[in-house]
Amino acid sequence: MTIKIFNTINKKKEIFEPVNHKKIYMYVCGPTVYSHPHIGNARAAIIPDVLLRVLRKNYDEVIYIRNITDVDDKISDAAFKQGKTVQEISNKYIDIYQKNMSSLGLIDPTYQPRVTDNMPAIIETITKIIENGSAYISEGHVIFDTQKYKNYGELSKRTLDEMIDGARIDIASYKKSPRDFILWKPSSDKQPGWASPWGNGRPGWHIECTSMIKNIVGCDSTLDIHGGGNDLIFPHHENEIAQGSCMSSAKYCNYWFHNGIVLVNKKKMSKSIGNVILVDDLVKRFDPRSIRLALLSAHYRQPLNWSDSTITEANNLLKKFIILAKSSPPEVELEQDCNTEIIDILSDDLNTPEAIKYLSSIAKSAKKNNNDLAKLISSTNFIGIDLLLEDKSKSNDNIDKEFVEKLIKERLEARLAGNYEKADEIREKLSSMNISIKDLEGTSVWDYNPD
Repeated sequence: MTIKIFNTINKKKEIFEPVNHKKIYMYVCGPTVYSHPHIGNARAAIIPDVLLRVLRKNYDEVIYIRNITDVDDKISDAAFKQGKTVQEISNKYIDIYQKNMSSLGLIDPTYQPRVTDNMPAIIETITKIIENGSAYISEGHVIFDTQKYKNYGELSKRTLDEMIDGARIDIASYKKSPRDFILWKPSSDKQPGWASPWGNGRPGWHIECTSMIKNIVGCDSTLDIHGGGNDLIFPHHENEIAQGSCMSSAKYCNYWFHNGIVLVNKKKMSKSIGNVILVDDLVKRFDPRSIRLALLSAHYRQPLNWSDSTITEANNLLKKFIILAKSSPPEVELEQDCNTEIIDILSDDLNTPEAIKYLSSIAKSAKKNNNDLAKLISSTNFIGIDLLLEDKSKSNDNIDKEFVEKLIKERLEARLAGNYEKADEIREKLSSMNISIKDLEGTSVWDYNPD
C-alpha cells in the first residue's frame, strides 16, 4: 500500500520510501514538562499516533520516538515559583502528560528519551560539531556557526532577516551572527548543570533532539520521518537539520511533517487571554474518545478551530457510533480485517476529515448491514477509538442494570402493543435516571449518559 506524506522541506506531497523497509524510524518532538498539557499538545501527539498506525499496517517494525524535555529554563522558573526542585516539577508533569495521552488512546512510543538521561550523548554530539569546525566557544557558551552550513534555511525557506526576526532573541555579545544559536550554556548555582569540557552548564534546546535521535538511529544513519507542530519549523527543526548535518556523514531526515495549531474560537491560545484549554479539564467533562475525534476533525496541516460545537458534534457522533456498536449481534465478526477502506483514506496524507466522513457514511447502513457494522467498529478502532470500551468517566456502579433492562423490555412490549403513552412514560422515567435509549429494528439499546 502506498503512503503519501506532505514533506515540509519540499513543500509537496510525496510517496513515502523508507531508508530500510525492515525498520522504520519516526521521531516527534514531545513535551517540555513544566505545566499541564493543553489541546494543542494533544493534537501534536494524536496526529503522529495515527501516522504510526498506518505505518505499522504496512511495515513489520516501526520505531517511534517521542522525547521528553526535562531540562529547560521554563521548568527552572516553575520550580522556583513553586518552591520545588526541577526534578519534582518535571516528574509531576511527565506523569500528568503520560496519563492524559493514555486516556486519549495513544500508543506508547518505542522510546521516550529524557534529556537528563542523555547528557553524555549531548556532550559527545557538541564535541563532534566543534571538531568539524561548525561551532565556536565564546564567553563560556558553545555556539553553532550558521555560516558554516551552506543549506541553512532549506526547511523554513526564510531569508536572513526573517530568521533573525523569527528567532526572537537579543543580539548577544558572544555571537558572531544573530542567527547563530546556542549548543551549550553556563549554569549558575541555582540552575541545573552538568560537567562538560566547556564548564558546568546545560544544553541548548535544539541540540537535545538531535543528540537523542542520533543516539537511537545511529550517528551516520538517516531518520525516516520527523514530526511536530508547525511552530517548530523555525528555528527548532531548522537548527536540528544544521546540527545533524554537521556531525554526521548522512542526511539528517528524509520526511518532515508538521501539524497546524489549535485555535479557540478563532483565537490563538494564550494565558493572558485566558482561553487555554487543558486536557485534564476536558477529560473530566467528556468521553476522551470524543476529544480524540474532535482533534481529528480537521486536516492535520490546517489550523483546528476549537469551540463548544467542535466537541459537541464529536460527542454526538461518537454516541451514535457507540449505540450501533453495542447493538451488534454475536454473529458480527469483529476480528476480521475489514478496515482497508479507512487505511486507504489515511494513507493519503492522513486525511482524517475524509476518514470521519467515511465512518459516518457506513454508520447509516450499519443498522441493517452486519458487514458495515463490523467495518465501523474495526475502522474506528484503527484510528484509536474503541467503541466497545466502557467510558469510566460516565459509568455508575449504583445503576440497577436488571431494573433498567426490565423497563426497556416493558417499554418495547408497550410499543409493540400500540400503547405509546405507557412507552413514553417509561422513556421519561429512564431519562430521569440518566439513561438514553436508541430504538433499532425490533429492539432497543441503552446507555448511561449523565450529559
